[in-house]
Amino acid sequence: MVSGNLFHCRKHSWPPEEYVGRATLQLLDFDSAAPPEQAWRRRLNSHANILKEFSVTFMEAIKMKAPIDPFTRISCKPSASQGVPLGGMGSGSISRGFRGEFRQWQIVPGTCEPSPVMANQFSMHCHVLQHDIYGKDWLLNILCSIWLYIFISRDGGNKHYASVLAPGQHEGLGKAGDQGIDSWGWNLSGQHSTYHALFPRAWTIYDGEPDPELKISCRQISPFIPHNYRDSSLPTAVFVYTNSIGGISHLSGDHVNEPFLTARGNPPVTFAVAACETQNVNVTVLPCFGLSEGSCVTAKGMWGTMVQDGQFDRENFKSGPSMPSSPGEALCAAVSASAWVEPHGKCTVAFALAWSSPKVKFLKGSSYHRRYTKFYGTSEGAAQDLVHDALMSMYLWFGCVLYSNEPNIAFRNLDADYKRWEEDIEKWQNPILRDDRLPEWYKFTLFNELYFLVAGGTVWIDSRLPAPDKRNHRNGEKTDVKGTEAEVNLSDGALVKHTTTSDYYSEDESVVNHEGSNSYSQHHPITLLNEENDSDDGGRFLYLEGVEYVMWCTYDVHFYASFALLELFPKIELNIQRDFAKAVLSEDGRKVKFLAEGNTGIRKLRGAVPHDLGTHDPWNEMNAYNIHDTSQWKDLNPKFVLQVYRDFAATGDMSFGVDVWPAVRAAMEYMEQFDRDGDCLIENDGFPDQTYDTWTVHGVSAYCGCLWLAALQAAAAMALQLGDKPFAEYCKGKFLKAKSVFEEKLWNGSYFNYDSGSSSNSKSIQTDQLAGQWYTASSGLPSLFDEAQIKSTLQKIFDFNVMKVKGGRMGAVNGMHPNGKVDETCMQSREIWTGVTYGVAATMILAGMEKEAFTTAEGIFTAGWSEEGYGYWFQTPEAWTMDGHFRSLIYMRPLSIWGMQWALSMPKTVLQAPEINIMDRISISPSAAAISHEFGVRKITNKAKCFGAAVFHCSC
Repeated sequence: MVSGNLFHCRKHSWPPEEYVGRATLQLLDFDSAAPPEQAWRRRLNSHANILKEFSVTFMEAIKMKAPIDPFTRISCKPSASQGVPLGGMGSGSISRGFRGEFRQWQIVPGTCEPSPVMANQFSMHCHVLQHDIYGKDWLLNILCSIWLYIFISRDGGNKHYASVLAPGQHEGLGKAGDQGIDSWGWNLSGQHSTYHALFPRAWTIYDGEPDPELKISCRQISPFIPHNYRDSSLPTAVFVYTNSIGGISHLSGDHVNEPFLTARGNPPVTFAVAACETQNVNVTVLPCFGLSEGSCVTAKGMWGTMVQDGQFDRENFKSGPSMPSSPGEALCAAVSASAWVEPHGKCTVAFALAWSSPKVKFLKGSSYHRRYTKFYGTSEGAAQDLVHDALMSMYLWFGCVLYSNEPNIAFRNLDADYKRWEEDIEKWQNPILRDDRLPEWYKFTLFNELYFLVAGGTVWIDSRLPAPDKRNHRNGEKTDVKGTEAEVNLSDGALVKHTTTSDYYSEDESVVNHEGSNSYSQHHPITLLNEENDSDDGGRFLYLEGVEYVMWCTYDVHFYASFALLELFPKIELNIQRDFAKAVLSEDGRKVKFLAEGNTGIRKLRGAVPHDLGTHDPWNEMNAYNIHDTSQWKDLNPKFVLQVYRDFAATGDMSFGVDVWPAVRAAMEYMEQFDRDGDCLIENDGFPDQTYDTWTVHGVSAYCGCLWLAALQAAAAMALQLGDKPFAEYCKGKFLKAKSVFEEKLWNGSYFNYDSGSSSNSKSIQTDQLAGQWYTASSGLPSLFDEAQIKSTLQKIFDFNVMKVKGGRMGAVNGMHPNGKVDETCMQSREIWTGVTYGVAATMILAGMEKEAFTTAEGIFTAGWSEEGYGYWFQTPEAWTMDGHFRSLIYMRPLSIWGMQWALSMPKTVLQAPEINIMDRISISPSAAAISHEFGVRKITNKAKCFGAAVFHCSC
C-alpha cells in the first residue's frame, strides 16, 4: 500500500501551459473542451520517426524456429504516430493517430491493417465577417469525410484559409493524381496545434491555426466505461468540436450506404457518420464521391464545392443508396455542418462515427454474434442506430428536432449518449488524477495503457458458446472430453456435488445439495454487477497476445495483464478463468509437431493449462502455440491457481470458487510429475519451459519455483475456504517442505539465483524472480519469505537490473550478472520487458519500496512514452533492447501497470485478512501425505467435463 507521505519526487512531465496558451485554455474551459492537465501530449508537427525492430543472430533465429520471421519486414513501416483508438471493446477497432489520421484497422478478428487511410479526415470551412468594433461573426462549416477542413474569408475580401485539420506530411499520403486527395488543402503546419490523450478520450487543440484568431477544440470520446458491460461493447465514437465551430447534427447515412463484403469472404461491415441540425446549423451531405478521375464526383470536385458554396445540395438527402463499389475502388461520403457564431460566442458541434460488423467469423468456420448485437440486433444497419444514440445528448442539450432520412428510426435509449459516458469516465478517473501522492506521468500512463483492451484485437460475444459438433469434425476423431465428479464442502456445511458426463460445451447437469447459507465473506468485494440487467454474466471475451503474436488469451501473459480486467471488468475476468478451468479438464488428442525440439505430441493434455484459447477456432481448438510442448511448461498451472485464488479472494464470489475448484485440484496434481526427486519442489527440464521461451532453465528455477510455492499456498487457502480440508493439509505440507528446499538451493544471501544448474547464467539476477510473491501479496496471503529476503532481492534488482541500464531510464532488463553486466545468454535475457517491469514495480509497492517502484516503472514511460523516448505510445511492445529496438508492438503484457494500481488500492476483501494467518489455521494430519495417491489427476478427470452449475449461477 502507498504510505501517507510523498513517496516519490513529483515532477510535471511538462508545464500545463507549455503547449497551449493560458488564454486559450480559459477560452475553452466549458463543456469539457479543455484537456485535463494530466494527459499525454504531443504537438501535431512532431516528427513521427520510423520505429526500429529488434534483430537476432542467424544462430538465434535457427534456434527460435518461430512462426514469426525475424528477417521479414512488413511493407508499412511502424512509426511513432499512434493515438487513442476508437470504439468500445470487442467489436472491432480503428486507431486514430495523434496527427488525425485513421489507421490500425482491426475489424476482422486476427487481422490488422496498419496503413493510414488519408482520405478519412475531418475538415472545416470558416467564413469570417467583420461585425463591429467588438468582434466578428464567424460562419463555420465542419465537414466530415471523415475529414475536417477550414475556409476563411476575412473583412469581406478574398483572403482564404482552407486546410485539412491534419499536417500534410504523412507517410501514407502519396501522389494520387490531381482528382484525388492531393487536391485538398493540406496546409496545417501543426506548430500551434496539440494532441492530448487520456484514454478513452483525446483532445486536439488548434490554437490559432490556420487563422491566428481561431481557437478550436476537438474532443474524441469512446464508450470505455468500467463495470458497464453494455456501452463498453459499442463500436462507436463521438467527435465534439467546441468554440469557433457550431451546431449539432443531422442523422445521415453511412459511408457507402450499403453493406459490403470484406476480403476473403468475411462478414459484412457497415460504417455510419452523423451530425445534427438545429435552427442555426445547416447540415448537408454528399452520399458518394471517389478518389479517382473516373468517379462521378471526385475528391477534387467535392473540395471545390465546399470552397465555393460552403455546403452540398440539400437534394442529396433524397438520393437513396449509392451504387456498390467495384473491387479495389475507394468509395467515400461526406457530412457537412455550418453555423454562425456570435461575436465572442461559444458553440459546439458533434459528429458520431460507428461501424457494424455483427458477426465474428474465424478461419475454421466458427462464427458468433458480437456482444453489442444483444442491444442493437444483428442487422448491419445497426450502425445508424449507434450514431443516433451516441448523439442523443446533443439532441437533449439543445432541444432541437432530430431529423432522419430513415423513417423507421425511433427515439430510444436516451441515456445511451456521450454526455453520460463522459460523466462516468470522469467519476472513474478523477480520484486517481487528483491523488497528489502519485507522479503525473503515472496517472496518464496508467489510463493510456488500457488502449490495448480496444486495439488489441478484442472479441466480445454474448453469454455461453453454442454447442459445436460433438465429434472432431476436422479429422473425424472423437474428442474424448469428459467431466468430473467432485464434492466441495463449504465451510458452513453446504455440500455441492457435481456429476456431469456430457461433452465439453453441452448443457450442464448437476446434483446440488445445499443446506444452510454461505457466510464465507462479510467484506465488500469488487462490484460484479453494475448495469441494468443483473443476470447478465458479462459474455465471453478474447484478446490477442499481440497484433503480431496472433493467439487468443495467451495465459502466461494474461497472468500479468489480468489485473486490468479484474479491476475494471471483473465479470469478464472471471469468465476467462472459467474458460481456462474447463480447458484444464479437457483433452485434445490430435497430433502436433513442436518446432523447437522437432518432436510430436498431442495438442492438449488433461490437467494441463493450455497456453492459449486458439487462433483459428478459439474455445474449440486450443494451444495454437507450437514452438514448445506447453504441457511440459512449469509456469502455466501455477499461474492458473494463483489467478483463480486472487480473483476468488478479491470478488468474494463463492459461486466462482465452487465452479473452478475441480480444475484447481487437477492443475495442482498435474504438477506432481515435475517433482523429479520427491522434495516437493518442481524442477525445470533444461529447455525454455516457461513464458521466457528462448531462455533455458536447469533444475530448480527462481521464477517457476517461486510460482509453485505461491500456488501451493493459494491452493491450501482456497481449499480451506471451500471446505476441502484434506487437500488444504496436503498443500500446506508440500509448501513447508518445498520452501525449505527452494531457499537452500537458490538463496545466496542477497537474492535468489536464476536456477540451481551450473551454466554460465545460473547466478544471474532475474527481474521476475519474485513473481509468485507478487501474487501472494496481491491476494492477501502470508509472504512466501522473510521480509528481509524480499526487500534484499528487490533492492538487488533495482540496483542492478534497473539502475545499471542507462541510469534507470529504460526499465528493468530481464537478466543481469552479479558483476553488473547484462546477461547475454539469449535474446530474452538481454531484453527489457515492459510488462515485467511494471510487475516488479508492483511487487516493490507491496513490499513498501514505493520510491524504487516508481523509479523502476518510470523507465518504461521515459523510453516508451516521453518525447525523449523511442515513440512507442499507444503501441507498447512486449520488449525493447538496450538500444531501443522493439519486439512485438501492441502487446498484452504492459497492462500489468494495473498491478501497480492494484497494489496501491486493493479491495477490502483482500485487505481485511483473517486475524489468524490462514496457513496457521491448517493443521496437518498424518493422512494428508496420502491424498495425492487417492485423488490423482487421472481419477479426477476421468468421468466428466466442466464442473456443473454448482449451487449458484454458472455461466459456462
